[in-house]
Amino acid sequence: MAEQFDLVVIGGGPAGYAAALYGASAGLNIAVVEKEKVGGTCLHRGCIPAKEYLETASVYRTVSHSKDFGVIADQPTIEFATSQARKQKVVDQLWKGLQGLMKQRKITTFIGTGRLDADGVVRVSGGEADGAELQGTNVLLCAGSVPRTLPGFDVDGKFVMTSDEVLMLDTLPTSAVVIGGGAIGCEFASSLADLGVQVTVLEFLPQILTGCDKDAADIVVRSFKKRGIDVTTGVEVKGHTPTPDGKQTVVTFGENETITADAIVMSVGRRPLTDNLLGEGSNVALDERGFVKVDPWLRTSAPNVYALGDVIAVDGVKVHPQLAHVGFAEGIHVIKTILGEPTVPVDYSKVPWCIYTHPEVAFVGITEAAAKEAGIDVAVSKHKFIGNGRAIILGETDGLVKVIAEKDENGKAGKIIGVHMAGPWVTEQLGQGYLAVNWEATVDEVSAFIQPHPSLSELFGETVLALTGRGLHG
Repeated sequence: MAEQFDLVVIGGGPAGYAAALYGASAGLNIAVVEKEKVGGTCLHRGCIPAKEYLETASVYRTVSHSKDFGVIADQPTIEFATSQARKQKVVDQLWKGLQGLMKQRKITTFIGTGRLDADGVVRVSGGEADGAELQGTNVLLCAGSVPRTLPGFDVDGKFVMTSDEVLMLDTLPTSAVVIGGGAIGCEFASSLADLGVQVTVLEFLPQILTGCDKDAADIVVRSFKKRGIDVTTGVEVKGHTPTPDGKQTVVTFGENETITADAIVMSVGRRPLTDNLLGEGSNVALDERGFVKVDPWLRTSAPNVYALGDVIAVDGVKVHPQLAHVGFAEGIHVIKTILGEPTVPVDYSKVPWCIYTHPEVAFVGITEAAAKEAGIDVAVSKHKFIGNGRAIILGETDGLVKVIAEKDENGKAGKIIGVHMAGPWVTEQLGQGYLAVNWEATVDEVSAFIQPHPSLSELFGETVLALTGRGLHG
């Protein structure tokens, strides 16, 4: 006899645990099936450990330049095993906190791999809960994703690594080739270069950080160049061959070009982990790429079965953003739907994006190029951090804030439709831009708000103010 629950969640990553916590707070009896540890890729092999690497790089940069501030210290060196241990301490602290919170809200966790069969029955295999059968009035599919690779680049943990293997290193390679210039690839390139690794980025598309506004992406390109990161775009990688001594490997790309390195970091996206997720009779449809097909309400083709997070392809959405915070929002949305409460689908065109390179990139809404392609008449304002007092004090002046507004019939800037930032701590500054875009605020409305001074965030206010035709410092 299957154990009965109001909701069975397959996958304990951000989408799954957010739905479970939110649903439990509303009184639902919830089970979560997780094959390893709750928290998913984000906590254990993604967002959190990757940002620990980036913070180590930040501390190293700060100490290296301390004499600029009159603080005299020896030239720092990296003891990467210590950084790795600290990373694990951070991860474990957050994991234990999440476990405690789920226990406090009386969520039952089953360790093992969940498979949805007919009639809402979830069967668990492997792990401590091997053989368990769960019956859910509703079922959520939140199995997450795993790194993709390319033919000729089988992951071996020695030469070829994905984010999973890189984040478990105890020692750093001397040189590395990062294949893929998206957000993940550029974050690894940035942190590794700051920690003393000679880095080359190979990207198939014409620009790294595709999807970012070009002005913001160009800031990162220039920074990478100044820091000795070699970026080659518009090239296809062919394969790699270890050197005779077995210490390095030779990557072939483009027109028979080669580069020799200690390690290869594969950052070419992630695929949905839907292998063995669905049994016979589940009636849940997948698309040709293996994603679970859902409507804007995240309902699958099977009654009372929902899917969210990295496993889904949403009707009418070109690319589903595989972001932890999007999973949080989807989890809340699904629970409200189950409870019959008022809710609206996630607007994927207006979610916040944060890329933790040095300098950082953050954006929400449409790019200038995309607006023009769509035939939208826009007004654009750009201000650089080089004129911002707080940025000058920090010694971090590379970057800009760019605000895109739709023109009204009178030709003046009206509704804010895009905010793009590159520079110091912009991932912490995007909040007011996100609110402006999602609340469809106008430049006149936003420009009336008082910005603190001196602050990095006042550059957003200055950029918006300029769109009214009466800026202060620009």
